Amino acid sequence: MTGTHAMHLASLPDRRAALDPQGASVSDGRQSLTNTQLLNRVRAAARHLQDLGISSGDVVALKLSNRVEFVILLFASWRLGATVTPINPRLNGVEVGRQLDDSDARLIVVEECTTGEGDITTISVADLYVEAAVQDRTPVPDPSALALLIYTSGTTGVPKGVMLDHANIEAMTDMIHNALELRPTDRSLLVLPLFHVNGVLVSVLTPLLAGASVVIADRFDPHTFFDVVERERPTFFSAVPTIYNVLAALPDTVRPDTSSVRFGICGSAPAPADLLTRFEARYGFPLIEGYGLSETTCACTLNPLAGPRRAGTVGLPLPGQEIRVVDRRGTTLGPGETGEILVRGANVMRGYLGRPGESAHTVIDGWLHTGDMGHLDAEGYLTLVGRSKDMIIRGGENIYPKEIEDVLAGDPSVLEVAVIGVPDEKWGEVVVAHVQPRPGLTVDPAGLEALCARSLSGYKRPTEYVVVQAIPKNDVGKIDKVSVRAAHAAAFAGA
Repeated sequence: MTGTHAMHLASLPDRRAALDPQGASVSDGRQSLTNTQLLNRVRAAARHLQDLGISSGDVVALKLSNRVEFVILLFASWRLGATVTPINPRLNGVEVGRQLDDSDARLIVVEECTTGEGDITTISVADLYVEAAVQDRTPVPDPSALALLIYTSGTTGVPKGVMLDHANIEAMTDMIHNALELRPTDRSLLVLPLFHVNGVLVSVLTPLLAGASVVIADRFDPHTFFDVVERERPTFFSAVPTIYNVLAALPDTVRPDTSSVRFGICGSAPAPADLLTRFEARYGFPLIEGYGLSETTCACTLNPLAGPRRAGTVGLPLPGQEIRVVDRRGTTLGPGETGEILVRGANVMRGYLGRPGESAHTVIDGWLHTGDMGHLDAEGYLTLVGRSKDMIIRGGENIYPKEIEDVLAGDPSVLEVAVIGVPDEKWGEVVVAHVQPRPGLTVDPAGLEALCARSLSGYKRPTEYVVVQAIPKNDVGKIDKVSVRAAHAAAFAGA
C-alpha cells in the first residue's frame, strides 16, 4: 500500500477490503479474518460502542490478552474518533482503577465480565456485536485527535498517560514501514503484549499498512514457539532479549525450519552483542536491534536491514528523526562522549495527560529528554550505557523502583528501602529490595512478601529481600543506588 501519508490509519480496514477483499488480514488461535471480514467486524464493533454512548473524544479501555478483538476494537474506536487506552491484564484492581480514573475512560472491554470495574460501563469481549447492520461512512478523523493513551510509570512511581495522536501514529508506522522494507507478502507474528506500543505499532499496524498479514500468538512458550513459526510461516517478529535468550538456550536437538523468517527485531532492553551473533548463527536469520520509548510512539533507532549492523549498538536514527547526546548543561557532545539521549521528530508524544509541568520539562523545543544515557559513534550508531531513571527492565516489562519502595515503606518495621535491578540470565534483570529495619525492630521478609503480593503485580515483586544495617547515601543524603548495586554485587559474588 503506497501513499501512506494521504491515508488515515482509521480507514485502513476500508482500504484493505477495497484492494484485496479475500486477502488475509488478522488471525489468532481462535479465528482468521479476511480483509472484508475484518472491516465488517470493525463496523459491528463501532456500532456496539456507539450504542453504549461512545463518541468522538471519549476514552475506551481495553483490558485484553493478545487476540483479534483487540485489533477490531482499536479500529472501531478510531472510527468514532475515540481514544484507546490499553490496560495490562496482569495489573491488580487498584492499578486498573488508577488508570481508568486518570484516563477518564467511559468504557472498559474485558475478557470475562464477572465483575464490573468500579462505576464504569464494562463489557465482555464475547458479547461484542459481530454483524454490521448497516454500512457506515469511511472515517476521516483529525490527525491531531488523540489515538492512544499508553501508561508508563514515571520516576515518581505514579503511572503517566503518554498522549499519542493520529499524526504520531502515522509518522511512526511510515518510518517503520520504510526501515523494515515491508511488503504485502510479509507476515508478522505478534509475540509481545498489545498493551505495549511495540506490539501495536511494529507487529500489527505497520504490517497492515504495508498490505501484509498478522498472526497473533498466544503467550510466548519456548517449547511451542518454533512450532508456531513452522505452521504460520511468518517473515518477521519483534521480541525482547529475554525471549531470544531462552530460545538460544534450547537444546541443540531443536533445529526448526525458519526459512520463512527474514529477520527478528530485538528491543525494549539492551541485548548482549554475543547473543545476537549466536542467535543468528544458530537459527539462520538476523536479529535487528533497536531502541525506543512509549514517548516516541515506539522506535527511535534501528540497525539497518541492508546496511552494516553493529552488534552492541541500537543502530541509526530512523529517517525523519534526529538524535543528540548532551551533557548536563544541554551542550551537544561529540562521538564517543556519554550523555543524555534527546530525540526530535513527528513521532514525539503530545505530552503526559493532565501533567503540563512534567510534559514541559520532558519535551523542550521539540526535543524529548529521554533520561537514558548513551553515546553516538562517528557514523551515527547509538550505544546505550545506562538509564538515569533507575528503571528496571524484567523480560521487557518496565518496572520503576519507587512504586515498590513506597509499598515496602508501608511496613512498620522498615526504616528505609532501596529497590534495584540485578542481572539475571533468564529475565535480563530481576527486582531485589535492600531493606533497613527501624531501630529495635526486626524485618520479616515473609511479611514483606505478603505485603507486596497484596499491592503489586507478580512481575513487580522482589525476588529477594536483603536486610542491611544501613543503606548507603550520597553527600546530599539521598539513597545512592550505585553504591547499593555495588554492595549487592560484592556480597553475592560467587554466591
